[in-house]
Amino acid sequence: MTLETTFFNHTFANPFMNASGVHCMTVSELAELDRSSAGAFITKSCTLTERAGNPEPRYFDVPLGSINSMGLPNLGFSYYLDYALAYEKENEGKQPLFFSIAGMSAAGNLEMLTMIENSAFKGITELNLSCPNVPGKPQLAYDFDATFDLLKQVFARFTKPLGIKLPPYFDFAHFDQMAAILNQFPLTYVNSINSIGNGLYIDPKSDSVVIKPKDGFGGLGGEYVKPTALANVRAFYTRLNPEIKIIGTGGIRNGQDAYEHLLCGATMLQIGTELHKEGPAIFDRITKELAVIMEEKGYDSIAEFRGKLKTMNE
Repeated sequence: MTLETTFFNHTFANPFMNASGVHCMTVSELAELDRSSAGAFITKSCTLTERAGNPEPRYFDVPLGSINSMGLPNLGFSYYLDYALAYEKENEGKQPLFFSIAGMSAAGNLEMLTMIENSAFKGITELNLSCPNVPGKPQLAYDFDATFDLLKQVFARFTKPLGIKLPPYFDFAHFDQMAAILNQFPLTYVNSINSIGNGLYIDPKSDSVVIKPKDGFGGLGGEYVKPTALANVRAFYTRLNPEIKIIGTGGIRNGQDAYEHLLCGATMLQIGTELHKEGPAIFDRITKELAVIMEEKGYDSIAEFRGKLKTMNE
């Protein structure tokens, strides 16, 4: 039996990754991911220049997951590109690195993509269109016309492998509309979902919100979001061109959660909240748990069950 996963013409030891934003801010954190059992890893979503992010406290673990309003804290585009180029030079022939960008404007995204295009970077770029926690900045991917316009500009100049990270959608019409847009472009993958934006958690002892930014409003992650994440993975798996792969993100805490994301059609899997809680050792645990489930069901590879979710109409 194997957990190997083929993605971007490369075979990864397993489908697991960190979600961008978790345990990937600094070179030392990225090195810990590299030494872990994760099949691949991704850098922190970066902006052109360094950002301190929102005031603290801005992250809080809650019983069924997490709530955060980080505000895109990062060390700036050059910090992560320098790391990526050094990593590739030292690790030639290893799995590709994933590099995440999240510009504060369309112009910022295009500027960073142009610099990546003109660099020696050989990995996979992720364009994050779904940052729900920057005050005054709406999520671009909820504006379908603006998303189309940006992607049209992106692919007029960018020729390297590119995936996009999307927010959750909640209506079949929106799945249909976004898939129709994405199918017009040579995307490597779609990453679904980012956190469910603008939740609110109240501390029952103090009658107070638990994070400071935006009067306590923040993105939900963890167990709360798994059903929504599975629905989005399935919706896009059944609507996107087959060459556009799906990275499933949201509510993956154990092997069963991972199995369900794969069953819905995901090829790679990203872990956020639970990685934050457990650290990189989670990848040891969760790969073993997925292997046990596959063995119990008689599968020798992920390819045997990926996307084969049963419905009651069958």
